[in-house]
Amino acid sequence: MQTEQNTKLTSSEISQLWTAYYNESLAICIFSHFLNNVEDAEIKSVLNYSFELAQTHIEKLKLIFEKETFPLPVGFKLSEDVDLRAPRLFTDTYYLNFVAQLGSLGLTAYSMAVSFAIRKDINEFFIECLRESTELHTMTNEILLSKGLYIKSPITPIPNQVDFVKKDGFLKGFFGDVRPLSVVEITNLYANIQRNAIGAATMIGFSQVAKDPKVKNFILKGKNIAKRHIEAFSKIMKNDDLPIPMTWDADVTESTEFTFSDKLILSLTTYLIGISIANYGVGISTSPRNDLAVQYGLLATEIGQYAKEGIKILIENEWLEQPPLASDRDKLIHQ
Repeated sequence: MQTEQNTKLTSSEISQLWTAYYNESLAICIFSHFLNNVEDAEIKSVLNYSFELAQTHIEKLKLIFEKETFPLPVGFKLSEDVDLRAPRLFTDTYYLNFVAQLGSLGLTAYSMAVSFAIRKDINEFFIECLRESTELHTMTNEILLSKGLYIKSPITPIPNQVDFVKKDGFLKGFFGDVRPLSVVEITNLYANIQRNAIGAATMIGFSQVAKDPKVKNFILKGKNIAKRHIEAFSKIMKNDDLPIPMTWDADVTESTEFTFSDKLILSLTTYLIGISIANYGVGISTSPRNDLAVQYGLLATEIGQYAKEGIKILIENEWLEQPPLASDRDKLIHQ
């Protein structure tokens, strides 16, 4: 019977630890730049907390990897992937909204990591990360609310009674009497508009400072895709006379100086694309209306193809760090 001391890490635990290290090293680079030029004291406090969490997590992850004699991922480095002397690329408002979106991703990622962690020390690490992410989420929302920047989802009427679907018209979306959006569908549409809005603003900034022509063109394409997706989701909500979230394009400065490496820019972009594909999948699974399922499917296919283009550029430049693989038995047999 294995004890805690000699229990080997499972593939699921390794994947979560490896991904966490990679993402936290990226966060340190981004928050370092933000902290170098943020002006608002409250927003600075959130950035400081985010930066300190990322640093703490990295140190704890290093100890886990060293204990397992596991090679540290390369990830991202302050000395290579960010110029702290560069002028600000985004406004303080963007910083706060970026932290809010990143915090939401952290809640999802760490809750999944907790569900995968079997070994006590790994489970406790991710539980602590989840608790800290919850604190960050609460702190960020409080500041957004106090500054009048929190974008609330639409208000819908409280039902008078419980009801059940009585005809298959509930599924229709293309022809005939199309039912109003459900609150579940509104939630996903609204969230995807917000995510694409912060993504479009990020792509505008990245396109101004990217140096490699291939990377710059790829980022510009991403900006256009994000804007088209915002329009597609907004059109559906407008048909039900629902308000549309604002965009953050105006929160990008005119800086064109080197700020982040092309490797960081491309890696963050492909990571966000992967998150979008997952979110669109949730939209499909929770939207019985035929037109919404088709729309999500088409948009997910588009960004799936777009993601492949980014990965090819990462591979061409040897920027794509390979996650740990299973044993190649065929190769071992023929050695």
